[in-house]
Amino acid sequence: MSTGLVSGEPPLDPSVTDDAPDRRRTVGPGSADAETGERVSVITARAAAAFEPVGRSVAGARSFVRESLQGWGFADLVDDAVVLTSELVTNAVVHAGTSAEVVCLRGDEGVRIEVADRYPERELPVRGLAPHPGGPDREGGRGLQLCAALADRWGVEYTATHKKVWFQLDLPDRPVGTRSAGPALPTESLPRAGARVRVAVAQVERGGTITAWNDDAAELFGYPAEQVTGKPLTDLAAWPHTPGTGTGIAEALRLSRWEGSYGIRDARGRVVPVYASHLRVRDAEGEPSTVCLLVRDHERAVLQTSPRQIPSEASTSEARSRDPFEAFIGSPAPDDLDSLLQRTVERARDMVDGDAAFLLLATDDETELEVRASTGLPSIRQRFARVPVEAGPGRYGSARMPAVHEDLTMVPGAVPLLNSTGMRSVVTVPLKVEGRLTGSLGVAAESPARYSNDDALRLQFAADRIALAVESARLGELERLRRGSLSFLVEASDLLAGTLDRDQTLALMAQMTVPRLATWCAVYTIAEQSSDPSLSYVLHEDEDLIDGIRSLLSKIPPPEPVVTPGAVVWTAPAEVAHEAALRTSMRSLGLAGGPIRKVTPGIGPTLATASAVGGETVVLPLVARNRVIGMLTLGQPADEHFRQEILELAEDLSRRAALALDNARLYSERTAISQSLQRSLLPPESPAIEGVEVEVIYRAAGEGNEVGGDFYDVFPIGEGAYGFAIGDVCGTGPNAAAVTGLARHALRLLAREGLNGPAVLERLNSAILDEGARSRFLTLLYGELRPQSEGGAELRLVCAGHPLPLRLRQDGTVTPAAEPQPLLGVLEDLELYEQTVFLDPGDVLLCVTDGVTERREGTRMLGDDGLCDVLTTCTGLTAGAVAARIMRAVERFAADAPSDDMAILAMRVPELRVD
Repeated sequence: MSTGLVSGEPPLDPSVTDDAPDRRRTVGPGSADAETGERVSVITARAAAAFEPVGRSVAGARSFVRESLQGWGFADLVDDAVVLTSELVTNAVVHAGTSAEVVCLRGDEGVRIEVADRYPERELPVRGLAPHPGGPDREGGRGLQLCAALADRWGVEYTATHKKVWFQLDLPDRPVGTRSAGPALPTESLPRAGARVRVAVAQVERGGTITAWNDDAAELFGYPAEQVTGKPLTDLAAWPHTPGTGTGIAEALRLSRWEGSYGIRDARGRVVPVYASHLRVRDAEGEPSTVCLLVRDHERAVLQTSPRQIPSEASTSEARSRDPFEAFIGSPAPDDLDSLLQRTVERARDMVDGDAAFLLLATDDETELEVRASTGLPSIRQRFARVPVEAGPGRYGSARMPAVHEDLTMVPGAVPLLNSTGMRSVVTVPLKVEGRLTGSLGVAAESPARYSNDDALRLQFAADRIALAVESARLGELERLRRGSLSFLVEASDLLAGTLDRDQTLALMAQMTVPRLATWCAVYTIAEQSSDPSLSYVLHEDEDLIDGIRSLLSKIPPPEPVVTPGAVVWTAPAEVAHEAALRTSMRSLGLAGGPIRKVTPGIGPTLATASAVGGETVVLPLVARNRVIGMLTLGQPADEHFRQEILELAEDLSRRAALALDNARLYSERTAISQSLQRSLLPPESPAIEGVEVEVIYRAAGEGNEVGGDFYDVFPIGEGAYGFAIGDVCGTGPNAAAVTGLARHALRLLAREGLNGPAVLERLNSAILDEGARSRFLTLLYGELRPQSEGGAELRLVCAGHPLPLRLRQDGTVTPAAEPQPLLGVLEDLELYEQTVFLDPGDVLLCVTDGVTERREGTRMLGDDGLCDVLTTCTGLTAGAVAARIMRAVERFAADAPSDDMAILAMRVPELRVD
C-alpha cells in the first residue's frame, strides 16, 4: 500500500450544512459506538498535540503518532495509523486551512486516534463515505475511503465549533507469544551459536545507572552484580554507539525500543561485541527504566526482531510470498539518514538480485535529484552529484514513474549516474510522499534484460513503504542542518564583527569554511582601483598541502569576477589536477607525456595536490556596497561534490564576509589617513641644545590617536636661543588636535619674527578667537631658553592659565618657577608679562599638562602636591630619567587607562665637571 496518497474533499454542499450551534451529530460506520463508548473499553493512556495550518504540520503529525504508538508498544498498528493520520491532517491543515488537533487514546483492545479541525461548516457529503464513482484514483474523499478500508471502526462528529474524524485500530488476534515465524530448516542450515547461549539482562534506571544484573550477565562479562550495580552502563561500553550510526548508548536508553550492536569491556579488559535489545518500561509508581537484553553479537538471531534471510535452498515462491516490506527493511531503521539510505540500497540490491543499487533524493525545489547512497558503484565519485528531473540534456529519465531499461546501450543517458559503469540493465522506481516526488531508487545489473515489470512492482511496493521513513529522516536532517547553519552564521558574524584588520578577516573567512563547508579554500581580493583578482589567502584542512595549492593557483588564471549571486562552478583547478596526475602516471610508466594544457610549463603539482583540488570547485562573489571586492573559492578533493545546503550556507557566509572585509579595508584606509594627518601635527625631533638636557614624553588619550589636545614643542629661535612650549587645548580628539596644529605652527612663526613671549601669546590669542565657533580655549606655558657659557641657563616664561612649572634644586627643594596668568582663547585684550628664571647646574625645570596632575583613582587625585612629592625624589637624575619617573608614577597611581592627554617636558642643566 502506498503512503503517497493525497486526500481532499469536494466543495461543501450548502444544502447539507448543519447550522444548529448546540447539536452534536455523528456520521460514519461505527457511529453508534461513539455514544456508547465501546470503541476502546478501558482508556489507559492519552497523548495530544496541536498543529498549525501549514504544510509541514502533516509530517509533524505523522511523527507524533508514530512515536506515541511505538512508545506504547503498538508497533503492529503504526503504519496504518500513520497513513490515516496523514490523510486526515492533510484535509484539515491543507484543504480546510485550519489548525488540527490530534489525540491518541490507548486501550486494552487497541488505539483510537481523533483528528479535529476548526471548520465545522465543512461538512463531509454522504457520498464521501463510500468510494467515488470515478474510482480510487479520484482526488476527493480518499481519506474516508482509507478509514473505511483500514480502520476497525471510524466516524465523524460535528459540534458548533469543530469537526472531528476518529478511527480505531484493534490489536491483531495472535496466539500468545507468536510475533513472526520462519520456515522449518534442516539442522545444517540453522545459525551456529557455539557455546551455550547466554542472555544477559540488565535493568537501567532513569539516570542510566544499573539496578539489576543477572547471572548470565556476570558470566558473560565477568562482573558480579554487586560490582556493577549503581554504575552507569555507559562506563562499561568499549565504543559509544552502533558502528555506522549516530545513536549513542545514552540516547538508546531513552528510546522506547532500540536494537543494535555495541561493545562491552569485560572484567579482563577485552571487548565483547554484543547485540542488545532495549525496552523502556515504567513501574507501578510511574518511574521509567530500561530493560536491556544482551547476547554475543554473532548470536543476535536470539534477539533480532527482523526475520532471518531465507536460505538459498528455500523456494522462490516462499521468498516472494514474504512481506516485501519486512524483507526490505529488516531491523529497525537507523536514526541517521545516511545509515538508513545505505541500508536501503543494500536491501534493494539483494531483493531483485542486482549488481549495484543507488538512491537519489530530490532537492528542496524538486527540480534535481541528488545522489545520497549507492552500492556497487564508485559512491565517493557520485556522492551529492545532481541531475535534472525534467527535460534537458543529462536529465534523469522516467524519474516520476517506475521504469525498466533492458539495455542502457540502446538508451544512452537515460540514467546519467550509470554512465561508464558497465551496467547494462536497470529498474528505477520513484519515492513519493503525499503525491510529491521525494526521490528515486534504482537497481542495476551488468547483464542486459535482467529485470521485468514484476521486479519493478516489487521494488515499487517496497519503495512506497520506505518513502515515509526516508522523508521523515530527510526532514529531520534538514532541520538539524538549518539549526546548525543559524548557529554557524551567528558565530561567524560575531567573529567577523570582532576585527577590523584586513589580514585577520581573510584568515577568519578561510578558517570558518575549512573544514565545515569545504576541504580547501582560497580567497581572491580585488583592489579598488583594479579589476584583476589577486590570490590573498589559501587554506586546506591538511596544512602540508597549503603551499602546493597556493603554488598551483598562483599560476592558473584566476576566475572571472562574478556579479550575480550564487555559486559558480570553476573547472580550471580540477582540469589541471587531472592532467597533472595523468602526466605523472605516464612518466611513471615510461611513456612520453604531452605538455599540460592550460598550465604554465613548470608547475608540476604533486599527486597529493592534484587529488586535493580534483573535486568540485565553486566560486562565490564577495560583493559589498554594490561592488565585487573579491571571490571566495571553495573546493573538494577528487571526485566529490557540494551539497545544495552547503552552497546556500556558503552564500550566506560570503555576504557577511564581504561586508566585514570591506569594512576592514575602509578602516585601514581611514586609519592610514588619520595617522598621516596626526603625524603632521607632531613636532619634528627636538633639537640638541648644548649645555641643557631636554626630554619629552607624550601620550594621547583614545585608541589609535597619536595627537590630542595636549601638545609640546622645542625649536630654535636664533643664535643661542631656543623656544619651548607645552599646552593643553580644551577637549580631546580630532577637534582639539586641529587647534593644537594652529597653536604649534603659530608659535614657531611668531617667535622667529623676533617677538617676545607676551607678544607671541597675544597674537596667538587673536588667531584662536578668529576661528569663531571652532575656537577652543587654550592653556599654554611658553618660554625662551638661553644656555649660559659659564654654566646654567636663563629662561623667560609666560604661564597663560597652565599648570605652573616646577623647579627642582640640587638640595631637593621644589618651587613654582612662574606665576599664573589668563588663559588664551577667551578674552580679546590680554595683558601678559614675562618672568625670568635662572637654572643653576643640577637644577631641573618640569612642565606638565593637567592630564598628569588630574590623574584619578576613585575620589583620589594625584594633584600638585603629589607631583611635587614625586619630583623631590628625582635629585641627581638626568632629564630623561626624571620624565620617565614622573610618567611611571602617574601610570601606577590608577589601574584604569588614562582618560586625558598627557605631556611631560623636563629640562636640566648638567653639573659642572671638575677635572
